[in-house]
Amino acid sequence: MADLGNWIYGAWIGGLAFWALASIASKRTVRTQSKASELGQGALAGSGFVLLFNRQIALGPLDWRVLPDVALFAYAGVILTIAGLVFMAWSRVALGRNWSASVTIKQDHALVSSGPYAIVRHPLYAGVLLAMLGTAIFFGQIRGFIAVGLTLGGWWLKSRTEEEFMMEQFGASYQRYRERVRALIPYVL
Repeated sequence: MADLGNWIYGAWIGGLAFWALASIASKRTVRTQSKASELGQGALAGSGFVLLFNRQIALGPLDWRVLPDVALFAYAGVILTIAGLVFMAWSRVALGRNWSASVTIKQDHALVSSGPYAIVRHPLYAGVLLAMLGTAIFFGQIRGFIAVGLTLGGWWLKSRTEEEFMMEQFGASYQRYRERVRALIPYVL
């Protein structure tokens, strides 16, 4: 199943390369979140990525395998990883020039509520979290599932900041959108 690991890493490398290329052109920023909130949210989410991907750090019981090393979990992990990264890429394309790594309001900011944004309000996060869950399932270690939880926590905080910005910018239109579409998991959360 080592060859399947190449699919996992290849998918993440491809997803990151796409993310970097898509980040080149975006609208001018009019308003941005505070550096303190960005740092706190980023530290929590980033620690999840370090925990998931840095295999050089020995973490004792967190390295214990909780899922059996069988083909079912390996293939499920690869499929979820790729599906999550494809969903993330679709979300990034749909968002277009409104995207920013930080929570911002862009010049002529548009409320995007179609495509993946008709499924969840924060599809970029949902896609990456699904990909992280797939990777955690593939490796089957406790650390992977904790990593997903840490990143979810950081992005949940970030999504709250985004929601505040969107409510201030779009008012009743955004409120109606919030009532219609869940934040991260369709029909659930």
